[in-house]
Amino acid sequence: MSRAYRDRAVGEEEFRRALAGHAAGVVVVTATVGGVPVGVTATSFSSVSLRPPLVAFYLGRTSSTWPWLRDADRFAVNILAGDQGDIAARFARTHVDRFAPPTRWSADEFGTPLLEGVTAHLTCSPYRTADIGDHVLVVGLVTGTRIDERGRPLLYHQGRFGRFVPEHEPVHGTARGEPQ
Repeated sequence: MSRAYRDRAVGEEEFRRALAGHAAGVVVVTATVGGVPVGVTATSFSSVSLRPPLVAFYLGRTSSTWPWLRDADRFAVNILAGDQGDIAARFARTHVDRFAPPTRWSADEFGTPLLEGVTAHLTCSPYRTADIGDHVLVVGLVTGTRIDERGRPLLYHQGRFGRFVPEHEPVHGTARGEPQ
């Protein structure tokens, strides 16, 4: 780890251009705090652990949504479907009521907002947070799921939203076409 501090880091613009070549799944993280629904788009979502079931995402520390999410007792990760680029863009904007029409959503039994039409919901309890650079790493313990296995995910690549189109059908003998 100490070597990283001796090496010169690339510039911010060069780093952004390099990362633009990486296609990322798109999620909207939602919660309710004090009866107010909040949400934000994230492309830094990933699974962390199977035992216990943990997921993570990063938010900029200056995000206007972070203070709200930090205080939430639970949150939902809404994995967006390929036709939900407009929802991703809406939840990425500031100074807009993200939950107003045309956004379609309902609250679960705990009041956590769940977006309609997504490929999956993961409801989570906060597990850990850590300051990492100019972002906060948020780790959640998955306490429930709702899945629509027919849907294809929304991707973000080269600054644009798009749909996933599989190159081949799943390979026989593997679970759901996962790499061996």
